[in-house]
Amino acid sequence: MAYSKQTVDLPGGLSFLAGGGETGGIIRSYDWSSTPLGCPENWPRSLKTAVRIMLTSRQPIWIGWGDDLIYLYNDAYRSIIGGKHPWAIGKPTREVWKEVWARISPLLATAMGGIEGTYVEEDLLIMERNGYPEETYYTYSYSPIPDDDGSPGGIICANTDDTQRVQAERQLALLRELAAKTVDARTWREACQRSCLALATNPRDIVFALLYARPDGSEIFELSGCVGLESFDDSSLHVIDPSSDSVWHASQVLQQRRPVFLRELPRFMHGLAAGGVWTKRADSIAVVPVVSQRESARQGILIVGLSPHRLFDERYQDLVVQVAAQISDALDSADAYEQEKRRNEALDQLHHAKNAFFSNVSHEFRTPLTLMLGPLEDVLNQRLSNEQMYENVSIAYRNGFRLLRLVNSLLDFSSIESGRVRASYEPTDLASFSVDLASTFRSAIERAEMKLDIVVEALPKQVYVDREMWEKILLNLLSNAFKFTLDGVIQVTVKPSSDGTSAIVSVSDTGIGIPEAELPHLFERFHRVSGQNGRSIEGSGIGLALVNELVKLHGGSVCCESRLGFGTTMTVSMPFGHAHLPQDQTRNVMSADVSIVTRAQEYVDEALRWMTESPSVEADTLLSALPYSARADAPAGQRKRILLADDNADMRDYIERLLKDRWEIEAVPDGVAALASIQARRPDLVLADVMMPKLDGFGLLQAIRADDALKETPVIILSARAGEEARIEGLDVGADDYLTKPFSARELVARVRSNLDLAQIRSDAKAA
Repeated sequence: MAYSKQTVDLPGGLSFLAGGGETGGIIRSYDWSSTPLGCPENWPRSLKTAVRIMLTSRQPIWIGWGDDLIYLYNDAYRSIIGGKHPWAIGKPTREVWKEVWARISPLLATAMGGIEGTYVEEDLLIMERNGYPEETYYTYSYSPIPDDDGSPGGIICANTDDTQRVQAERQLALLRELAAKTVDARTWREACQRSCLALATNPRDIVFALLYARPDGSEIFELSGCVGLESFDDSSLHVIDPSSDSVWHASQVLQQRRPVFLRELPRFMHGLAAGGVWTKRADSIAVVPVVSQRESARQGILIVGLSPHRLFDERYQDLVVQVAAQISDALDSADAYEQEKRRNEALDQLHHAKNAFFSNVSHEFRTPLTLMLGPLEDVLNQRLSNEQMYENVSIAYRNGFRLLRLVNSLLDFSSIESGRVRASYEPTDLASFSVDLASTFRSAIERAEMKLDIVVEALPKQVYVDREMWEKILLNLLSNAFKFTLDGVIQVTVKPSSDGTSAIVSVSDTGIGIPEAELPHLFERFHRVSGQNGRSIEGSGIGLALVNELVKLHGGSVCCESRLGFGTTMTVSMPFGHAHLPQDQTRNVMSADVSIVTRAQEYVDEALRWMTESPSVEADTLLSALPYSARADAPAGQRKRILLADDNADMRDYIERLLKDRWEIEAVPDGVAALASIQARRPDLVLADVMMPKLDGFGLLQAIRADDALKETPVIILSARAGEEARIEGLDVGADDYLTKPFSARELVARVRSNLDLAQIRSDAKAA
């Protein structure tokens, strides 16, 4: 195959300079006589050949010739030489690339040795091609060009510009690192910290970074992570308030959702922002919004110290925007995880609360059911005198009301929770109404040898309340105060608030107080404070939760102040007027039916049943004496002695009446009193309820089994917890028998008799 040969006629035999585009024309017109190379006609043949190859090549190539390596390059090289074109033509290489001379001069010296060339891939060169020191990456080779006499005359360099590819790969690696490091973040703060760790892997593009995020419910952005900065104490870097920020343009960034480029560092950052991997300090900043498409998503602000060797062009801006978007995704993911975790925790808490509630409410239901079914069974069997029948029916009637009030409370709470409750608010003289309610407790309080103080200040306005709901609120608080106050004073105070916008009603006592750790949970549904020593430990755990919900329905609030051992104050704030209430549930006329005695009396009657004439014994004194020795048995020939421990007065009276005709019975209200009785005189059998104040049934059982002189005493546990698991638990801790409420009178008598008989058989066998 034949190839056509084209020649270009140039004067003076300069055909080797033909072509080469614009740069070729500049070379042809250049005054080379003013350079060490001299006129092109006299150049060595090898140089002419190399120049010819360079000008016709589409590869960026430059040639350096002579001791000074006088610079020549082709048209393709213009993208590399940049702003130095055409000045660089005919200049010594050390002048053209003085900024990288320290890097390339050893390589040039090797090539000029004439034996072998050099080859470098993706070499980082900070070149001033466009008036600023620019980060560039090149793959290039220096190959020696022999002079006509065979000695090294110069070098030829072929170049490949790898800058964009290297930077793009580096940026992709950063985004991958961000994804990898934040994928397991479980909180938004952890996501911020991990994001900064990922940013630290690319110090060439992210010289330093400050990441701010907005906590829930706040308008202020908190510094949540930083990288590439020296330690600092400047408070101006700790938070960003978009409403007053004038440094970072945060409000503009968040509204426009695009980066803001700051050409200069704020003055207060000059001592903090070093150059990192660069010898030159970062001198410009990009403020980037960290925002999601979801309106409810957490917002952030990313402040990036930009490379001093890159222009903030479209590619660089795309990088910081993608980084911010990935951080936003990490925050969204962490928030979603936290929300799911909170939902699961809430479900767990609800599950535990439900279990606790059903455990407690089973006791609340089974105790009155026992006191209803047992006496009614005796009535049906017609084995009772008129007086006994009246007493049994009275017990059943009282406990029927107790069950009704418990069921009503549960229904009230359920209605409020489901939003089905409908109140009827009417103007009320809250001071007078509250005094009437509180006064119904006076007889019970004084019977307990305590004092009721009622302090009332005139209220300037009427309070709109649902009267039935207010009864439940105040009577629940009074009932609680009485239950957990064994001596001293209960005080009810009614007064206007200091700002005159609401009525303040407080119930204070000098009772046992509430542990500080329990205060935040006091108004949670089904929550009960464990270990409290009151007149009774009965309760479903919904009383204060119901109070809280009823007060909220009135637009008010309730709070508690308490010190363990020094008493408790419950304070309810009820706004004046009715503007805050649903207008369709508000009446402007006071109801004519203001009867409160019947409802209040239910609470008072229950409170009176908590009282006992049994001597009080300090728990610490008795418990510190364990283990203890039993006293002598009852004298021979007397009836067997049974010790009954139950905090419910009706239950004590009922069981005592069932058993007293057959055995000698002593009834006490709690485990501590039971220990005192055992110390005084050893019983033949112990009947103990599980749930009692001061010391529960299991604690009493463990004390008995820990004493060698008492451990053979038969113990029957009474419990509201039904089922095989509860029974096994009771027997595992050492009970001789386990009787579940409700039980019949015949079953109780049979269990007591059989356990006494077994104890006697064991005693006789041991004596023999």
